[in-house]
Amino acid sequence: MSKIEQKGMYQEFPRSGKEHSRTTHYCPGCGHGIINKLIAEACAELGLQDRTIFVDPVGCGVFTYYYWDAAHISAAHGRASAAATGACRARPDAVTIAYQGDGDLGAIGFNNAFQAASRGEKFGCIFVNNSLYGMTGGQMAPTTLEGEKTTTTPFGRDPALTGHPLHVCEVFNQLQAPVYIARVSVADTKRIMQAKRAIRRVFELQRDGAGYAILEILAPCPTNFRLSPDKAAAFCANEMEREFPLGVFRDRAAEPAPAAEAKACEAGQSPYLAVKPVPQVKTCAELFVEKDAVPAPVEDGSFAERRFKFAGYGGQGVLSLGLCVAEAARLERRHTLWFPSYGPEQRGGSANCSVVVSGMPIGAPTVEHPDVLVCMNQPAYERFVGDVKKGGTVIVDSTVPLHVQPPEDVKLIQWPAISMAEEFGVPKAANTMMLACLVKYGLTGLSRGNLETALLASFKKKPELGEKNRELLAKAEARQ
Repeated sequence: MSKIEQKGMYQEFPRSGKEHSRTTHYCPGCGHGIINKLIAEACAELGLQDRTIFVDPVGCGVFTYYYWDAAHISAAHGRASAAATGACRARPDAVTIAYQGDGDLGAIGFNNAFQAASRGEKFGCIFVNNSLYGMTGGQMAPTTLEGEKTTTTPFGRDPALTGHPLHVCEVFNQLQAPVYIARVSVADTKRIMQAKRAIRRVFELQRDGAGYAILEILAPCPTNFRLSPDKAAAFCANEMEREFPLGVFRDRAAEPAPAAEAKACEAGQSPYLAVKPVPQVKTCAELFVEKDAVPAPVEDGSFAERRFKFAGYGGQGVLSLGLCVAEAARLERRHTLWFPSYGPEQRGGSANCSVVVSGMPIGAPTVEHPDVLVCMNQPAYERFVGDVKKGGTVIVDSTVPLHVQPPEDVKLIQWPAISMAEEFGVPKAANTMMLACLVKYGLTGLSRGNLETALLASFKKKPELGEKNRELLAKAEARQ
């Protein structure tokens, strides 16, 4: 075992269940094992192990967190590029590497990867292409060759029925932002050494903050090719490389634009897209900094966490009502989260939102058992009333028939929000009437002043409506 192996990879792989094992889960002759070792070596040799965040995919590479001794994020199927975007923006000082397969990137995750490349996100993508879905049984992938037999193309891929193979590097090479695009192979020793240099290049670019880089690696899959390891490697070298030629499509970090053209680009005069400066992507910190930002929340263990659910039809203001409560909590320097949920038809369809307010950091935004449930219509009431926590409160509009009773030890308040809004001449203010009920019964744990300020803030584009709703809030609150 070399020092590099020890540094880049764990000394033992516990997933095998065997003590002191160095056995991976990959099949004999699989390209992933070679690629994993090359990545670990590059990471360790460049001294980047403590700075690197790997984003692991769904597919044969899913268990890389058992092998690479570095930070890891496990992404949902196809979402490694999206997770890597979040990682590199939140931690611009880190080296972020997304590791994806042809199903993960080429199919379900293609748009995520393509848009990340188009934006020039500062992470490297290592894309393993073995021309089929390896983990799930060898089905056809976007990269399957014409005529190649898979479990879903037993007679060979027919372009007339299933299209032609997807050339990821060639497609990405149309984009302006990527700084590095290359394709290599691990079919034999010479190609493996070329792949090692290319992988190292990806790490160097991320170390230097150069921009988006994608490296496609052609790899054999003996199990699903139904070939011996040596014949699978030959298939990779002879058949796959004929369809997917090896080479460096772009290395702009190594080839700076001529000074004259670069200067013309800055003036917006150059016709050459290849040398146009790429806009810098903002980090998370830059995106969310406000001029007059409210100070960070203060931890207060004496303030018990409160969970709210606001539900009704889209257009009744249930989402903005939840936002108002969340904003009031923010003004009081509480920890708070707002989480909306609605169908494809936001207006007119069912809509609800969850709000969590706490004196301590919050683990998740979802609310399964609310302390307070506010319902504007019958479907919302009947869907959520059974979930209210023991000792909790349900506020329901008085027009809703109570065919379903709330659970035992749950307080029920029937509040004429809709009829009051109509009576006051502002039918769309039913959500403000519900806010008045929350204030009247002290159900938020927040000050009335901050709730009123949050209500006004929700009408910042129409301040006259904000003042009107503040008046209506006071009227409704005074109603017996």
